[in-house]
Parts: sequence; structure tokens; C-alpha cells
Amino acid sequence: MSATNGGWRPAAAALGAALLLVSACAKSEDSDSGSGGAPASGAAQVAQSAAPGATTCTLQQFGGQKIDLKTAKVGFAQSEKEANPFRITETQSIKDEAAKLGITNLTTTNANSQFNKQISDVEQMIDAGVQVLVIAPLNSDGWDSVFAKASAKKIPIITIDRKINATPCKDYLTFIGSDFAAQGKRAADEMAKALGNKGEVAILLGSPGNNVTTLRTSGFKDEIAKIAPAVKIVFEQTGNFAREDGQKVTEQLLQSKPDIKGIYGENDEMALGAITALKGAGKKAGDVKVVSVDGTKGAVQAIVDGWASAVIESNPRFGPLAFDTATKFFAEPVGQDVVIQDRAYDESNAKTDIGSAY
Repeated sequence: MSATNGGWRPAAAALGAALLLVSACAKSEDSDSGSGGAPASGAAQVAQSAAPGATTCTLQQFGGQKIDLKTAKVGFAQSEKEANPFRITETQSIKDEAAKLGITNLTTTNANSQFNKQISDVEQMIDAGVQVLVIAPLNSDGWDSVFAKASAKKIPIITIDRKINATPCKDYLTFIGSDFAAQGKRAADEMAKALGNKGEVAILLGSPGNNVTTLRTSGFKDEIAKIAPAVKIVFEQTGNFAREDGQKVTEQLLQSKPDIKGIYGENDEMALGAITALKGAGKKAGDVKVVSVDGTKGAVQAIVDGWASAVIESNPRFGPLAFDTATKFFAEPVGQDVVIQDRAYDESNAKTDIGSAY
């Protein structure tokens, strides 16, 4: 999944062996990267069901028995507290789709950013007889005890938004999420454009220990080095995907680098915290170019207000795809990595498209 200045090439592969394309309204990869043709519902859409040559997973390969989701025990394990718009929207999307499908036995948990609690939450759901698991993992490693329990009972695990470092169709069924390296690349393109290809930039890193942070960082750095070598990354510090931390880190940044020209926030919450710090330091809108990833209404509004240059979406509305995947798994092969398409916002569309943000 990639974009230059404009939307997305339609997922052309027939996904009978994986997932059906949710909508045919994705646009060309070589046109402008604005709204991306997302439907009014905002549900995540498939951009790519699997990398070329990737295998699929069948019920026979995975093991277990066919079940009816409407009567099955389904579990959803959220990773972070729902004070963040991404997490609020993600959890609500799971609940809404379950209700729409008539799934009456859905258990949800929230680890509140405590990895040991998330492991415990999932193990308790397995012990309680859950038959399908949807997990938004806090960390990418450390899931061995969960896999052992789930494998013994042949419980399919669908991971969303962050990837677990494990073997698909063995430890877990499939991953549904964005191309995080591409998000970093697109953010770098926007930063270079905003800065005129020169200047010093800071990175507010996401939480350590997960592939989102790793790939959004590498994608950004690789692209900056390629397209704008005069843009220098002079500061990197984790803001833990939290607004308060993003503000604190930016306050420290402005003490050591008061003339910083750009800030890349690896999520909107950190970027909004950075903007609060910029205002507190007496900066004016546009003095420091801010680019971030997520697509929350607050961040898109910051573009409208002149405080942010661009926002790359990371769509959290996984409910329809997650349950569609679970349903299909009991009847046909499912792709192992389902990459979704993400839109983007800048000054050309922020005001008109803010209603599509979450």
C-alpha cells in the first residue's frame, strides 16, 4: 500500500481466497492523496489482502470446528484506555458490528496500557470458553502463553491495528491493519513539502515494543533521506502515543532546540500535545510544521486552524472487517495479512472532509 499525491489503486485481486473487497471506491495510487474515496460510514476498506505469493489459511489447516458467530462466545481485548479517539472509535466499531450481526455473547476488556494485564485478560477469556478472539495488541512480542492456551483449544485469533510477531495460521489467524511504513513515508513526503525540503525536524516516537512505532519511524527516516537530505532529524524521544507525554517532550525539545522547524508525531495525540507546548512557548501557527498520523477530528481541525500541515489517517474502524474475516474463515480461506487503505488530510481538504475524521 502506497501513495504519492493522491488516493489508492483498487485492490484488483479477486479475494475469494481471502477477503472480498469491501468497496470498489478506492482511487488510483497515482492521483492526489486527499480523501481517498472512503465511504461515509468510515469503515476500514481492504487495499491489499496479502502480499504477492503469500499463502492463505483454511479451517482445515488451522484446526478446530465451524461455529456460528451469533451464538459463539467472542472476546475483544483492547490495549489502551479509551481516552484516545483512536481507541474509542476502535472499540465502538467492534461493539457496533457485533450488535449489527446479532452476536449476543461479546466480552470486551481493556488493558489500560498494561501489557501483563492484557495477557491476563486474554487468558481469562480463553479459560471462560471464548471461541473467537479479536485482539488489539499492546506489544508485538510476549504472547507465547496466550498462543499455547488458544492453540490447545483451536481458538482463532484475529489481530488488529498492531501486529504480533508470530506465525500466521498457527499462532494466530490473520492481521488486519495499515501499512505503517507507508504511513511514515507519506508523513515524510508531507513534512518535506511543508519545509521546502530543508530544516531540522523532531520525531515524537510512539510506545516502544510494537511494530507501529518501529515502522512509522523507519518509513519516515528512509523517505526523508531519499527525497530531502537537507531535512535533518535532530531529536527523537518517545511520547508513548499520549497527549500529555507529547506536550512534555515538546516542552523539553523547545528548551534544547528552540528553532526547530518541524515535528513529526507518530500519532495525533502526541502531535496535539506538541501544539499545546508550541502555543505555551509563544510560537505562532505555522512557525513549526506539524505532521502526524491517525486522522482524529482534533488533528484535522488543527490543519484548519493553521497549526498542523498534514495528517495521515490510520483507520480504527475494524469491526466490519474483523467479523467478516471471522465469518469467512469458517467457510473459505482467509488471507494472512489484510492491509487497509488510509486517507490523508492537508490544507486542501481538511475543512471539507473533517466530517470523515473520528
